[in-house]
Amino acid sequence: MVDLADLLLPILLSAVAVFVISSVIHMALPFHKADYQPLPNEAAVLEGMRTHGVVPGHFAFPCPGSMKEMASPEMLAKYQQGPVGFMTVMPSGPPAMGKNLTMWFVYSLVVGVFVAYIGTLSLDAGESAMRVFRVTGAVAVLPYALSYFMDVIWKGMSFGIALKFMIDGVIYGLATAAVFAWLWPAAV
Repeated sequence: MVDLADLLLPILLSAVAVFVISSVIHMALPFHKADYQPLPNEAAVLEGMRTHGVVPGHFAFPCPGSMKEMASPEMLAKYQQGPVGFMTVMPSGPPAMGKNLTMWFVYSLVVGVFVAYIGTLSLDAGESAMRVFRVTGAVAVLPYALSYFMDVIWKGMSFGIALKFMIDGVIYGLATAAVFAWLWPAAV
């Protein structure tokens, strides 16, 4: 039997591996360069948002007050006229990259803990590296890759952009699996 405590090193090193790989993907490679586009007439749109007091938060537009209102002729006309979308407004100022990167590392640690936990339930000490890789990889790909598909379904993200993030997630999951396969405890 393998205890969670036996897997602290693979948990930590898998988070480090994901952090490094994601940094390379997002900073050194052009893979995500065209994911976002500027707003048409950005300066005027931003000035309008400031003028109307748009504060940080999550917004839908048009935004019905109820399910009943969503089906009203007035709301349907607003949907037809467009634009229709979701928008997240963040606090003013430069992006908080230090905070975001810290949160990303902590998220990767949490993924590692769940991968380790499920690994302890389904794998014994001394399992073959390929079996450890398959089990832990399947578990790790889920939180790293599949969540983007919900953004396609519910938030209108283009499938192409989501697919690129899902590919990233598969890479992160495979890196996690490789670390766990490499450091899985031997049979006693």
